[in-house]
Amino acid sequence: MQASRLKKTTYWGRLPAFLFCAAVMLSGASHAFAQGDASSAASTAMPRSAAAAWLDRIHEAAQQQNYVGAFVYQRGNFVQSSKIVHYATRSDGEFEQLESLDGKPRKMLRHNDDLYTFVPERHMCVVEKRQNKDAFPALMQSSGDDVMNVYDAKTIGNDRVAGVDSQVVELDPKDSYRFAYRLWADTKTGLLLRAQTLDSNGQVLEQLSFSQISIGVPVDKTPIVNGIRDISGWTVVRPPVEPADIEAQGWQFAPTVPGFHKIRELRRPMAARDANEPAIEVDQAVFSDGLSAVSIFIEPVKNNSRKEGSGSSGATHVLVKREGDFYITLLGEVPQSTLQQFASAIEYKAPR
Repeated sequence: MQASRLKKTTYWGRLPAFLFCAAVMLSGASHAFAQGDASSAASTAMPRSAAAAWLDRIHEAAQQQNYVGAFVYQRGNFVQSSKIVHYATRSDGEFEQLESLDGKPRKMLRHNDDLYTFVPERHMCVVEKRQNKDAFPALMQSSGDDVMNVYDAKTIGNDRVAGVDSQVVELDPKDSYRFAYRLWADTKTGLLLRAQTLDSNGQVLEQLSFSQISIGVPVDKTPIVNGIRDISGWTVVRPPVEPADIEAQGWQFAPTVPGFHKIRELRRPMAARDANEPAIEVDQAVFSDGLSAVSIFIEPVKNNSRKEGSGSSGATHVLVKREGDFYITLLGEVPQSTLQQFASAIEYKAPR
């Protein structure tokens, strides 16, 4: 599903935040939630076709339903609350507002794939195109049928989340390259209400869950539209994100991890550690199995202050290695062994 999701790791970060997080983990380097009544219910294997359709319904509900709510992301001792407003219209598509309720104020407004992120303490508005379409309560990067190539599904039972009746399903990986997921979806609409990432022992590594939710609310897109239109007085930043052809630059990816496919390649700037130096151009390749994602960042070596190594926080693992004049950072909500498998398949041959 995806660190990010807004990826599950942190909702307001982009590439610099991911790499900063990686650096913190390396320089330094679960408690389980109560499972609720559903966890004690007898589980039943779910047919592949039924599971695929159930996953597709979750993803479609996130895009097509009108809902207003508050949800909580928790990873270990870290807790972040956010408020979400989402409307789907036949004529103009999707409108969404996401607002942080903890820490420094942040607000994101979205119309379809156009994102406007407001940073009040810097009076800055970052305008960019949405890259990840699996932000909670959406779920997948591909179809449910693709996901079921590498997961088995079982029904756990019924439960309630934020006062809403839900069906609980667990997705167990068919191998050790990915984590398991336990999902709660509204029985009426299919909207995802809670998502847990589980380790091989069934312990919760991280969780996203609505604490309040109203589904089927009337459309009131005016505040979102006005917020997008009225950015006068804000310092508007448009990060130059562009498509990249990393293999044409001499990099070869031959991942042997089953189920993962490359879904995009991008080039974007990353702020230098020294504020007086220009931004560093970083290439990013993203691989996904539909739920889990692995990002590979390639940046030129500008100094020797970084170190190779690995670290983790909740379900997110990071691996940094040096390849000649480049640093390669692998980041994903997968086991560390999966990142190592990806890293072993990366090779650089200078283009002719």
